[in-house]
Amino acid sequence: MVQLYNLHPFGSQQVVPCKLEPEQFCGGGRDALFVAAGCKVEAFAVSGQELCRPRCAFSTLGRVLRLAYSEAGISNETLQIESDDFVICQKPMELLGEKSEQSGISVTLESTGLADEKIKYFHVQHLLYRRFAPDISSYVLSDDIKLHSLQLLPIYQTGSLTSDTKSSSQEKELLSLFCFFSLPHVGYLYMVVKSVELMSVYQYPEKSQQAVLTPQFLHVITSNYLQCYTVRCSAAAAREEDPYVDTTLKACPPVSMDVCALRIQLFIGLKAICHFKNHVILLTKADPETIPERKESPKRLGSKKVTSVTLRTPPVAEAGWNLYIVNTISSVQLYKEMVDYSNTYKTAKTQSCIHLLSEAHLLVRAALMEACQLEPGEKAELIEAFKDSCAHLGDCYSRLDTQHSHLALPYYKMSGLSMAEVLARVDWAVEDGSQKYERGLIFYINHSLYENLDEELSEELAAKVVQMFHVAEPKQLPHILCSPSMKNIDPLTAISYLRKLDTSGLSSVLVTLTKAAMALKMGDLDMHRNEMKSHSEMKLVCGFILEPRLLIQQRKGQVVPTEFAVHLKETQPGLLVASVLGLQKNNKIAIEEADSFFKVLCGKDEDTIPQLLVDFWEALLVACLPDVVLQELFFKLTSQYIWRLSKKQPPDTIPLRTSEDLINTCSHYGLINPWVNVLLSSDSLEDKNFMDDLSKLQSLICGPSFDIASIIPFLEPLSEDTVAGLSVHVLCYTRLKEYELCIDRLLERCPEAVIPYANHELKEENRTLWWKKLLPELCQRIKRGGEKYQLYLSSLKETLSVVAVELELRDFLNVLPEDGTAAFFLPYLLYCSRKKSLT
Repeated sequence: MVQLYNLHPFGSQQVVPCKLEPEQFCGGGRDALFVAAGCKVEAFAVSGQELCRPRCAFSTLGRVLRLAYSEAGISNETLQIESDDFVICQKPMELLGEKSEQSGISVTLESTGLADEKIKYFHVQHLLYRRFAPDISSYVLSDDIKLHSLQLLPIYQTGSLTSDTKSSSQEKELLSLFCFFSLPHVGYLYMVVKSVELMSVYQYPEKSQQAVLTPQFLHVITSNYLQCYTVRCSAAAAREEDPYVDTTLKACPPVSMDVCALRIQLFIGLKAICHFKNHVILLTKADPETIPERKESPKRLGSKKVTSVTLRTPPVAEAGWNLYIVNTISSVQLYKEMVDYSNTYKTAKTQSCIHLLSEAHLLVRAALMEACQLEPGEKAELIEAFKDSCAHLGDCYSRLDTQHSHLALPYYKMSGLSMAEVLARVDWAVEDGSQKYERGLIFYINHSLYENLDEELSEELAAKVVQMFHVAEPKQLPHILCSPSMKNIDPLTAISYLRKLDTSGLSSVLVTLTKAAMALKMGDLDMHRNEMKSHSEMKLVCGFILEPRLLIQQRKGQVVPTEFAVHLKETQPGLLVASVLGLQKNNKIAIEEADSFFKVLCGKDEDTIPQLLVDFWEALLVACLPDVVLQELFFKLTSQYIWRLSKKQPPDTIPLRTSEDLINTCSHYGLINPWVNVLLSSDSLEDKNFMDDLSKLQSLICGPSFDIASIIPFLEPLSEDTVAGLSVHVLCYTRLKEYELCIDRLLERCPEAVIPYANHELKEENRTLWWKKLLPELCQRIKRGGEKYQLYLSSLKETLSVVAVELELRDFLNVLPEDGTAAFFLPYLLYCSRKKSLT
């Protein structure tokens, strides 16, 4: 049975001054009411609470059978549903969507009056087929099973409910479409957009004559009553329009929620109904057999004049009729009445309170979905009512013990209330000394404190929150205390509650770290040190992973290091880097956020890289994390190494790892080629303060994972005029197999390194470069003489020793210079000719 609330959706009413008995009527335009009788149509102006005024009248060519109004520029869509004659032996049937074509009923689209080129834009779409069988046990007449009041109701896209934009009618886009039809004792409401679904079934208390569906209500008339029911159109449309409905961000009462009757109002002789904006138009007509006739009874002694009523049948059948305009009250006014009505259920803590407030919420939603018809002042008032309804629903779900208590969160969010304002609505009074907090409130506060709301609770409210979680969710207490919103909590109060915790059911290291953070807040360094000493560094890292906000917080969209992080930077930087690495490894922080964290922590601007951040990047490579983009990380490190080497800029803090540490622990750092040491030892003036950065850069280049080509354009700041720069350039070009270029540069800048280079690099398919490149180059340079003559000569001798081993005598002779001194080359020729006999 449909629940009935005795509310007052109907306001004032007035009589339409029709001259003839209405046969058809409808509303349209901005304020027009059209009434047809026979071949005559009268138009009336209907404006707010003002009296209905005649506007004009006109005649038609024939009797008006049906009257409908269409806005210019908006196309009309019609739906034809045909039904068989009811046969008692047939079972009830429902076919939805495409399956309704199986009903066997054919629908043909006629193109009468349409231009040929427009016919292609029209088609028939089968939506729904229902067959009803009468209950033969009730011996009902055929009139009792007839369908009536078929109606399609469109709802258009409106954008954000709470935005101030006003869309024009030309921008309408269909969002949802609803189909309603009724039997005398039951009505059916379907949604027919993406799929056809039955939304609501309306059971009437007595036989209905006609019904009209609006986005907010279903109005039904019986012979003597005007009934007003709630509908779920706005709930369905909300889910079509907003994908965030039914999440932690937004909520809406379910489509499946039971409908209810807001009002059943006495209205004698109802015959027809239509709806127009905020007006319900009603035609009443008294039966001619029951027209009352008043007459006076004869006077008697000592008696007063008495008027009696008798029924008469007039000689000519006539009936009294009236056409009424019943104004529905404003949505905000009805909403306020529903909220007041709901207060009667609050103390009982029943679902009825939630049901009525949900109806009030949907009422306001439906009104906001007709935003194009609202004035700015009306919409602002509705938006306030919408937020107020969300707050009331949030209160219900936060206080009542219900399986849907989690809905407190999205409703409070939509209300626009701050966390402090929500807490101010909580009844903190305790009569028997034991306070109980329902799941909805705990869920809302817990979730809100996990979000970065940029809202700091007062010390008093923060203390109440701690007390609440101590009672209801003690395991969450360490996490709650780490929220930025709890910044103003008294640390002594926090520590007192933390000491009461039974750590058997939660991580003791997390409790320890939270107490250490509170000790820092109090300035008690001894207590802080004692807490930190109670666990190993690995366990402390695990504690920070459990609650990242001990180190990193978000405020106004910016990464903010905590006081704890600042202290660790000065006292235990290795623990800090390991902890942030653990956060990244467990997807608690992105690499970009970690970069920002270290820059802010070290007081550096966006373009300056602190050593602690370099330590973090190196730790990422050592950890070999699968999700890290290696080449991007290589680029960051090499860019920083190159920048510091080129600017002679030492690290701002002592690096946590040396190049030797990285080579021994990370596969991405390779062993540095031995000829590099020869190259570096050639310049005793090289600044030893930057050797670690240089070694790390060289080791990365020598590693197996580095994409050398990507770094070449960034080597320009590192000049080849220094042996450090030269070593990096030669290493890169060697990895690119530009061996001849490298030989030229070494011969020019550091000849003593060329033979160690050749011994290491010119192997297998590259061995031919010994005699095709290195040998002729050395010979040419020796001919030119100069200060490096002896170095070239020594290198030539070692080169000839290698070539004599590699080549046959004839080939060896071919590679020797024609103008060379025979005595110089003779020992190598003799060795080459004898090597076969020696082997």
